[in-house]
Amino acid sequence: MNLEKLMLNLYINGCEIKSNELMKYYTNMRVGGKISYIIFPKTKKAFLNAAKELVLNQIPFKILGFGTNLIVADNNLNFLVLSTKYLTNLHFMNSSSNEFLFVEGECGVSLASISLLTSQMGYSGLEFACGIPGSLGGAVYMNAGAYESEIKEVFMQAEVLDLNDLSIKIFEKEDMNFNYRKSILQSKDYILLSAKLVLKKDNKENIDKRIKDFSIKRWVKQPLDIPSAGSIFKRPSPNFYVGSTIEKLGLKGYSIGDAQISTKHAGFIVNTGKATYKEVIALIDFIKNTIKEKYDVELEVEPEIWE
Repeated sequence: MNLEKLMLNLYINGCEIKSNELMKYYTNMRVGGKISYIIFPKTKKAFLNAAKELVLNQIPFKILGFGTNLIVADNNLNFLVLSTKYLTNLHFMNSSSNEFLFVEGECGVSLASISLLTSQMGYSGLEFACGIPGSLGGAVYMNAGAYESEIKEVFMQAEVLDLNDLSIKIFEKEDMNFNYRKSILQSKDYILLSAKLVLKKDNKENIDKRIKDFSIKRWVKQPLDIPSAGSIFKRPSPNFYVGSTIEKLGLKGYSIGDAQISTKHAGFIVNTGKATYKEVIALIDFIKNTIKEKYDVELEVEPEIWE
């Protein structure tokens, strides 16, 4: 099918369509080139239809959540983007004893919003996520975590679209292959549609204190007011802290163009103005090579990279 005709078909079937957009306006890093079409399905049905049509027409595409853990090349990109922006339905259900709260959310729901809403209801388990700026889908995709907690600890079930046969599958926790910043969604042709979590009743004062403490730590230690893609490297081992290691090497503030190792937290690369993709990648490579030379440790980039 002609691409323009396909976009018309998707528009008729519940999608907002934007053309010739710069991806830098859709990522926290504020880096990214031109995309021919970004598709914003307004319902889950429209999302499923759009994904299936793209697959059947053999059009390459990528899924965009909040763009918080993403670095995109500056060139004209040869794929389309399917956004989860409008997939924000969220449901809560208490257990019969009220000891547990079951949370079911579509992939585009804000993880931080779920954290704050459930904490106000007196349920614990997502306090660590109160400041994570991504979507529920992105959190499950990468097994997001902070302060020694991860999404897998509260995860129950996922509804997934299998792009190989266009079927919808239900995955239990044991199907997800969760590991540090990893899940099966990264290695297979699956798209997360929704996820179910379970939280436990707790003293609200204790919950509020944990959220306050985590929020203060995040504000004091992280460059939240400057464009970045979050922590730039995965921790290579439990006792190897990348940020503090970079700081010990005296590299805080080191820049290539407008891409800079944050002066607040050396585990972040920030965009201080008009950083390019090449500058960000050059700085990533510089850090990786330096750490390899000094410590014989291979660093793995945490954000997803689109080229």
